[in-house]
Amino acid sequence: MHSILHFMANKHVLDKSGLKFIGGNIVLAVIIGILLLVVLILQLRGYTQHGKEIEVADVTGMYLAEAETTLQGQGLRIQVIDSTYSRKVPFGTIVEQTPKGSSHAKEGRIVYVTINASGKPQVVMPDLQDMSYRQAETTLRSIGLVVDSIYDYEPSAYRDLVLDVKAEGESIQPGQKIAMGTKVRLVVGFGRGTEQVEVPNVIGMSPVDARRVLLSHRLTVGAVTCDEAVEEDGAPLFVYRQIPAAGEKLIEGETVALKLTMDIEKAVTGGGPVNHTEDEWF
Repeated sequence: MHSILHFMANKHVLDKSGLKFIGGNIVLAVIIGILLLVVLILQLRGYTQHGKEIEVADVTGMYLAEAETTLQGQGLRIQVIDSTYSRKVPFGTIVEQTPKGSSHAKEGRIVYVTINASGKPQVVMPDLQDMSYRQAETTLRSIGLVVDSIYDYEPSAYRDLVLDVKAEGESIQPGQKIAMGTKVRLVVGFGRGTEQVEVPNVIGMSPVDARRVLLSHRLTVGAVTCDEAVEEDGAPLFVYRQIPAAGEKLIEGETVALKLTMDIEKAVTGGGPVNHTEDEWF
């Protein structure tokens, strides 16, 4: 009996010691975990340069080389992402930046900038033929061209439709590039005139050149058709037949119908003998 009591007393002492040992280990593990977490946070703060932000210089209005030197001196980088056109600020200067001046950024950050183009951007002249002059004005202004308030008037089959667009007296053809901001003048039809004019010879010409020559004679292009040989889109075409023929008389503003081909030899020879009526051609 005495032996049993002695064993139980010793076991109770051992249980208390074991619990203290386990508890001490848990406390130690918690303390080590907290220390590791603190070290990790401190390392992350140092890695991300937490609290070490730079006040970004305002480089708007500067030329690119000057802005690059300024930002590099702050430990920042610069990248051009866009260009614009404005007559209000010098060409080649920065008009916008992100992040903006006086804002804060970390060292090594890229500052994105937009510069004012050093030259006027080019726009493509749309096809305005037979468009009303009001609609043509809106179209031209929408692409950045300046429309002269004065029109040139020419006889035409229909009144108030655009016959041509000119810049400094030269015709601008559809698809031709022209500097944004250029002042252009519309050539507008006022209907048929009263005087007779002689039809010019446009055989062998491109459709664009034929139209220009006819306009210079106060005539317009009427029906345009192609021979069966025309199969490729965008292929060069030439006039090989016209109605009325060169030398005939028309009232100014009337139309000349054209027939086109890809065969330059056919155009040069005028398509051979004419054995067809006008209705069969067009």
